[in-house]
Amino acid sequence: MGMLERRLLVSLGMLMLPVLCFTRTSSKAVSGDASPDAQSTLPHFLLEPEDAYIIKSNPVKLKCRAVPALQIFFKCNGEWVHQNQHSSQEYMDESTGQRVREVMINVTRQQVEDFHGPEDYWCLCVAWSHLGTSKSRKATVRIAYLRKNFEQDPQGKEVPIKGMIVLHCRPPEGVPMAEVEWLKNEELLSSITDDNIDTRADHNLIINEARLSDSANYTCLASNIVAKRRSATATVVVFVNGGWSLWTEWSACNVNCGRGIQKRTRTCTNPAPLNGGAFCEGMSVQKITCNALCPVDGGWDEWGEWSPCSAQCERQRARECTAPAPRHRGKMCEDESQATENCTGGMCTENRKLLHDVKPQSMEGTNDVALYSGLAAGVIAVAVLVVAVTLYRKSQSEYGVDVIDSSALTGGFQSFNFKTTRQGNPLLLNSSMQPDITVGQTYSSPICFQDSIDKELFDPLPDIKVKVQSSFMVSLGVADRAEYHVKAHPETFPRGLDRDCHTMDGRKRNLTLLSRPGAVTASKSQPRTTGVFGHLGGRLVVPNTGVSLLVSHGAIAEDTSWEMYMVINQKESSVKAAEGYEILLAPEVTYGPPGLDLSFPVAMTIAHCAEVNAANWNIQLKRQAKDNKWEEVMSVEDESTSCYCLMEANCCHVLLDQPGSYALVGEALTEEAVKRMKLAIFGSIEPNTMDYSLRVYCVDDTPYAFQGVVTTETSKGGQLLEEPKILLFKGNTLSLQVSIQDLPQFLWNIKPFTTCQEFSFSQVWCSNQQPLHCAFLLERYSSATTQLSCKISVRQVKGHEQILQVYTSVAESEKQTVPYFMQADCTVTSHTGAKAFKIPLSIRQRICATFDTANAKGKDWQLLAQKLHIERNLSYFAKQRSPSAVILSLWEAQNQDNGDLDSLASALEEIGKINSKHQLKSPEDPQDCNQ
Repeated sequence: MGMLERRLLVSLGMLMLPVLCFTRTSSKAVSGDASPDAQSTLPHFLLEPEDAYIIKSNPVKLKCRAVPALQIFFKCNGEWVHQNQHSSQEYMDESTGQRVREVMINVTRQQVEDFHGPEDYWCLCVAWSHLGTSKSRKATVRIAYLRKNFEQDPQGKEVPIKGMIVLHCRPPEGVPMAEVEWLKNEELLSSITDDNIDTRADHNLIINEARLSDSANYTCLASNIVAKRRSATATVVVFVNGGWSLWTEWSACNVNCGRGIQKRTRTCTNPAPLNGGAFCEGMSVQKITCNALCPVDGGWDEWGEWSPCSAQCERQRARECTAPAPRHRGKMCEDESQATENCTGGMCTENRKLLHDVKPQSMEGTNDVALYSGLAAGVIAVAVLVVAVTLYRKSQSEYGVDVIDSSALTGGFQSFNFKTTRQGNPLLLNSSMQPDITVGQTYSSPICFQDSIDKELFDPLPDIKVKVQSSFMVSLGVADRAEYHVKAHPETFPRGLDRDCHTMDGRKRNLTLLSRPGAVTASKSQPRTTGVFGHLGGRLVVPNTGVSLLVSHGAIAEDTSWEMYMVINQKESSVKAAEGYEILLAPEVTYGPPGLDLSFPVAMTIAHCAEVNAANWNIQLKRQAKDNKWEEVMSVEDESTSCYCLMEANCCHVLLDQPGSYALVGEALTEEAVKRMKLAIFGSIEPNTMDYSLRVYCVDDTPYAFQGVVTTETSKGGQLLEEPKILLFKGNTLSLQVSIQDLPQFLWNIKPFTTCQEFSFSQVWCSNQQPLHCAFLLERYSSATTQLSCKISVRQVKGHEQILQVYTSVAESEKQTVPYFMQADCTVTSHTGAKAFKIPLSIRQRICATFDTANAKGKDWQLLAQKLHIERNLSYFAKQRSPSAVILSLWEAQNQDNGDLDSLASALEEIGKINSKHQLKSPEDPQDCNQ
C-alpha cells in the first residue's frame, strides 16, 4: 500500500470517528438510557461558543451546551477537533428531566498564529441525537494586541473664547479596536455631564463654544483588553480679545477763558485681553476743541440816597454789585454793600455825647494794654525755651564723653588680621613641620571617566613618576627633585560596597545607609552611591551622571568615620517654580547623613545644561527645608558667606556646610537665554512586521538626563544611528519641530500623520531632566529592502537647527550592537584617603601652612585664590578655619577629571617669583608637574 493510500485511510478514520461514537450512543439510547423526549427532538444549544481574544499567551476556552445530545464535537476552520482535546461532562436537568451535555476545548496562541486562512480563526459545535445533528454559531478567536504609538496625536492650539475646539485623535492599531477617552488635566472628561462637549465616534473631541475653563492640558487615552496607551499632551489655550468700554463723559474745558480742549476716554476692559488675546484696536482718548467764556468780575453801582435820620441818630445808604454784575465765574464785589453814619454831628443828647466821646477812648486804652501785655509774655517764653535747650545740649555732651567708648564707632571698620586670629589654632599645621616626601607616597588617577573616552582608559595605569620642582617648592621645604611614584592600586571597597558594577538603576544592590545618628535607606529606583570616610577624606561619584562629592582631608575629626551617601532624585521634581518662570538646570541631589559634622565644607560638582550668561540668566541654588519647601541658598552671581558656587560652562562646583537636598534652578531674564539640549536618534525593527521605528530624543544636555535615554533604549534593543548632537534652545516661547526628510519614496512608506511632529515651548523648556521623545514608523514595500537612508531635522522655530543623518542596515538577521556608552559601567563610585586627591598630602599641608597666615612677602591665601582664578566671593573663604584648604578643595573639584597638576604648579611658580630677592632663584628649566 502506497503512502497516499495510507493518508487517505487515516483521514477517513478521523471522519468516521463521530459516526462511530454516534452509533454507540444510539444503541444505548435504544436500550432505554435516553428519556422519551430525547427520542423525538433534534438537539438545541443552551450555550453556544462566543468570540474570544487571546491575551498574551493565555489560551481561551470555548464551550458548548446542548440538549438532548448524544455527542458534541468541535469543528475549527472546517476540520474536526480530535476527541482527546475535548473536555465533556453530562448532568440531568431537574426541571425538564433531560440530560444536558457540555463540551469545552482550549485554543492556544500558537494554533491561531499557525492558521493562515482567508478569514479569522473560527470554531463551531456539532451536536448529535438519534434524529439528526445541529450546528452552533461560528465563534472567532483572535490575538489581542495594542500598538504603542498613536496614529495621530492631538495637537495643542489657541482658540478665541466662544470659538470651536476640535482635537483629533487616532488611537494605535489594536485588536479589539481600542476605545478612546479624553483626560482634561488628568481627570476623565465626560460629555454626559457637559452638553458643550461632544466626543464623536471618530475619537475626536469637540468643544462647541470655548470657555475660559476649557484652557487645559488634554490627553487622548486609548485602551482595550490588553493595555492602555496615552497620547502626547495637547495644551489648549482659550484667549480673549480685548474690547472697548463705553466712552466717559466729556471733561470740562481745560481753560477758563478762550479756546481750549475737552477729552473723553475709554479702556480696553470690556473684556480685558486674556491668555495672549489681542489688545483693542483704535484710540483710547478722544479730544475736541472748546471755547470757554471769560469771567466778568462784579462792580459796585452808585450809592443810593441816605435814609431819614432815625431815633438813634443814624442814617443808612446802600449800593448793588451790578456795574457790571459778575458773570462766567467772575468775582463778587468786595467791601460792604451798606453804610451807616450819625446824622446829628454827635449832638444828639448828653448821654449820647458820653456814649460817643468818652466811652470809645476808654476802650481804646484798654485794648492797648492787653496788646502790650501779650507781646511781653511771648518774649519771656521764647527766652526761657532757648536757655533750656542750651542747658540740655550741654549736659548731654558731657554725659556722652564719659560713657561712649570711641572704639565702638571705629570697630566695624578695623582691618582683619589673619595672622593674629590664626596663631595658636590647633587645626592648622605647624609651618616648621618637616616635609613628607616618602617615595612610596601614592595618589590615584581620575575617579570618574567621561562617557566619551576610549575604553582603554579603564585599563590599569603603568607605573609613572611625577617630578615637582620649583623655586617656590624649595621655599616650602620640599626636597629638590622629589619624585612621587604613582601606581595603579587594586581598588579597595569600603563596608557596604561590593565588586559588582554599580549600575544606574541600582538593581544589583539594596543598601541600607547607616549613619550617626539614625539610618537612611536609599530608594532602589534612584541613582545613589555610598562610602565610609574618615579623617583622610575621599570622593563619592555617581557614575554617568556628572555628579560627585569631595570630602577634603581633615573635614572629619580623627578617630571618627561616617558612612556618607549621595542620591539623585529620579521622581518628578518637587521644586516649586516661582510663578512658573524657574526651571531645573541640573538634577536634584541629596547628600548626607543629616547629622554629619564637618570641620570644612564639602565640594559638590553637578553638571548643568545652561549657556551661562549673567545678562540672560538668574541662576540660584536652592535647598529643601524641613517642611519640604525649597528656599534660596544663594544666587550664583551674588556673594555669600554661607555658601560658594563656581559656575563653569558645563558644570557648577558648590561648597556646602549642611547636608540636605540641593537643586540648581534658573530663570530666563531675556529671550536670548539658551538651554543646551542633546539630540539622539535610535532605531529598531518592529517585531513580526516589516516596519522600522526611528525614535528621536531631545533631553537636557546633562549626563544624568541622557542616561535615562540610554537605559530606555537598552531595554528596547535600540541602535544608535548617529552621534548625539547639541541644540541651542532659546527662551523665546517658540516651539520645537521634528521632521523626517529625504526618505526614498519607492522603497519606504511613512505611516500617516508622522511626517512632522512638534513640541510646545513649555514641553521643551520645562522638561526638567525628563527626555522628550517622538517616533517615526516606516514601512518597507519589500522585504528585500535592507538599507535605510534619510535625514531628521530638529529645529526651533526661527532658531537653531540640527540635522541627524540616518544610514543603516535594517536586515532582520543583522545583529544590532550596543554602543559603548550603553554598556554597564563598572566605575568605582568611591575613593578614600590620599588616592582620591590629585595634590599629594605633604604638598597640600605645606601650601596651607604657608598661605593661611599673611606675611611680609605678600604670600597669603588671597594671592593663591587669585593665581588659581578664584577671585570672587573671597569673604566666604575668610570665615573658614583654613582658607587655603577650602581653596585647594575647590581646585580638586574643578580638576577631578583631567588630574592636571600643571596649573597648580604654574600658579605656585608665579607666587614664588614675587619678592624673589627673599627666595631662592628658580631653575631655568621648570619640571613638569603633570600626573
